[in-house]
Order: sequence, then C-alpha cells, then structure tokens
Amino acid sequence: MNSADLGRRVGVPSTALFTDQYELTMVQAALKAGTADRHSVFEAFTRRLPEGRRYGVVAGTGRVLDAVENFHFDDEMIGFLRQQDIVDEPTLEWLAGYRFSGDIWGYPEGEVYFPGSPVLRVEGSFAECVLLETVILSILNHDSAIAAAASRMSAAAGGRRLIEMGARRTHELSAVASSRAAFVGGFDATSDLAAGFRWAIPTVGTSAHAFTLLHDTERDAFRAQVDSLGRGTTLLVDTYDVTEAVRAAVEIAGPELGAVRIDSGDLLLVAHRVRQQLDELGATDTKIVVTSDLDEYAIASLAAAPVDAYGVGTQLVTGSGHPTCSMVYKLVARAGSAEPDAPLVPVAKKSLGAKSSVGGRKWAARRTDEHGVAEAEVIGTGPAPESAGRPLLVELVRGGEVVAREPLEAARERHVAARAGLPMSAIQLSRGEPVIPTEYA
Repeated sequence: MNSADLGRRVGVPSTALFTDQYELTMVQAALKAGTADRHSVFEAFTRRLPEGRRYGVVAGTGRVLDAVENFHFDDEMIGFLRQQDIVDEPTLEWLAGYRFSGDIWGYPEGEVYFPGSPVLRVEGSFAECVLLETVILSILNHDSAIAAAASRMSAAAGGRRLIEMGARRTHELSAVASSRAAFVGGFDATSDLAAGFRWAIPTVGTSAHAFTLLHDTERDAFRAQVDSLGRGTTLLVDTYDVTEAVRAAVEIAGPELGAVRIDSGDLLLVAHRVRQQLDELGATDTKIVVTSDLDEYAIASLAAAPVDAYGVGTQLVTGSGHPTCSMVYKLVARAGSAEPDAPLVPVAKKSLGAKSSVGGRKWAARRTDEHGVAEAEVIGTGPAPESAGRPLLVELVRGGEVVAREPLEAARERHVAARAGLPMSAIQLSRGEPVIPTEYA
C-alpha cells in the first residue's frame, strides 16, 4: 500500500534506478568481500542549516516510505544493468531478489530539526541499506527545503490563506512533490491538479490574463467567467486598468463576487485602493488575492495590507533561495562480522574540514523549559536519560514493513505544533543561527 491510498490510489513505479551507480558497485565489492551482510546503521542528517535559517522542517517522509516499499529491480532493469556491464552476474542475481527487510526510525513528518538531528535512521544489512542512499536523500533534501520555505511564508502570512502555484516554474514531477511539501509547511491549497489527485490537497484556480485578452472587452471576459463559474468566482483585475476592472467586476457579479486577484504593481498600495473601492461599491465580503513573485519577505511586507490570500510560485518551489537542505546519509555503526549477534561498532568519517560526523546509533530528544518552549536538541548514543526531553524518533518501518502510514493532514498539524513549541525568534525573517542549540549527551 502506498501512502496515496490515504488520499487517491496512484501506482508508484519501481524506484530502484533512482540511485547512483556507486551504490551498486559497492554492493558488488561487499558481496565478494563477504561484508555485505554485516548489520549496519545509516543516518540521514545535515551538518548545518541553510544560511540564515533558524530551523528545518522534515518533509517527504511519506514519499520515502513509498520509495523504500517500491525499491525493486524488474527484469528490464536487470537487463539494462547487464547490458551496460554495471555489475557482475552474482550481484545481478542478488539485486533481482532485493527487497528491503530492515528497520527505519525517524523524525515524524512535519517535525522541525536542527544540525546533527538524526532525521532518518536506516538499519539492516550493509548491502540493503546502502542502496537506498540516493533516493532517500533526493526526497528529503527536496521536500524538506520546500517545506521550510513554506513554513516561513506561513508564519509571515499570519493565518491568511496561502495557495501554492509553482508548477510552471519547476519539473513536472517535482511540482507535485513541492505541492505536498508546501501543504506540510502550512499552505492551504494548490493550483496543480496532479498534486490534488495524488495527495488529496485542495485545488483552486479560475482564469489568467489570456482569458481576458481573448475577449473583445474586459467586461465580456468577466461576464463569461461569472456566467460559467458563478458569482463566487475570483476575477483577475489587473489586465488593463485596475479601478475600471474592479468597478466592472462588481457591476457584473454583484456584491456576491468571491474575490479579485491582483498580479502586478505596488501590491501594498493597490490592495488598499482596491479594498476601499470594493467597500464603497458594497462588495464588503469580496476577498483580495495577491500574486506576483512573492516570497516570505514580500508576504511580511503586506502584513498591514487588506489582503486575504497569497499565491506563491517560483520562490516556493525553489526553496526561497535554498533548494536543498544539504542532508547526507552516513554509515554510523556496523557489526564486526555477519554473525547475527555480532556487536555494533561505532564508525565515523574523520575530516579536517566541516565534513566530519559522529559515530554510533543515535537517539534524539527535545528539552524544553518550564513553559514548554524548546531550549535544546539533545542527541546521544546508548540509553537515553529521561532528563533529555521528549523523544523525537518514531518507528516507520519494521522488518521491511511500513508501520507508520498517516494522512498528510497529520503532518501538517504536527508542524504547526512543532513550530509553536520553538522560541518566538524562530519565525523572525532576519538572518540568524539555529533557534536552539544541538547538544550531544
């Protein structure tokens, strides 16, 4: 079962070739060396947050579960690997029977994270775990970046409605993933029908400037739209003259007009003028929607404007300047042999630069103050003391079986709660360090 079953059932193709070649060549060498079956622990984490960001947002977990569940090599894939001489025949035989049979723990989707947080912990044989590196990182790095941007925009919007409309600004498949991540981060709807179908996210949309330009007059366009979509529709009023367009919109739709959309100009000034005009015309319940290359800073600048909803595209689907979270997937512990009872040995890369890591299978907890506000992300190995705080990792996969399916709405609600539990400075848009420190126990 895919997580889409919680919304719409959509088949997910095999994800086995969404990987880098060296994952397969490592498996071949490990099989030959007799080390492929050593029990191993991999962790996905980031060494630092994107510059200026105060917290990260975990997103894509549900898609990771789908990817792991659908990671298998069919005959055509095996044929391709054989034809390209990627790996040898014993490895091809092993890959043909591949199914992940290990365990996965991680931060639940929507939770916030910080440098060093073990966002995902994958445990099993070396060979079965190492194969998942690329696809896991591609999902987490993309979706978490979009969700973090969405979260900042959501905080800046202060409860006003947010519409994701960036499908035309990114790859068609990443557009669907971006809509999902944006919903986790606080957006309310999407213009992308594929995202609505795949993830049951509310969809919205009425018309573009092309529809107005198609008709002989703006009034003809408005009349056609209202006749078709009803008085509660949203009319785009900045094709020609905004003042004239608003007057015509209310005359045609009446005070029941649902909304007007402004897509250009000085949005702060125009929004105030349009609100005054709508009120004077008796359309006091008509909403104002603004679009036009918005980001969290532009949204924050409109806080005093009479705006009811924001439509965001380019800046959202590109992570508002940070399209990746720089997460890595590192081996942190492995057994000394393939024996079932062989003890785990912590391992870590040593580096003179900023690429060192901390070995050992980790737990994570969030310590709070007497008011319930987070004050530290605590990470350690071995038994976690009660004083460490609220445990953060949850079981996602047990023995190869997914055990943590949940509706997307649950991740969205979790993020609202997680962000609310951070110090108030977390939602400041000024550049700063992580809002709480990471402590190693």
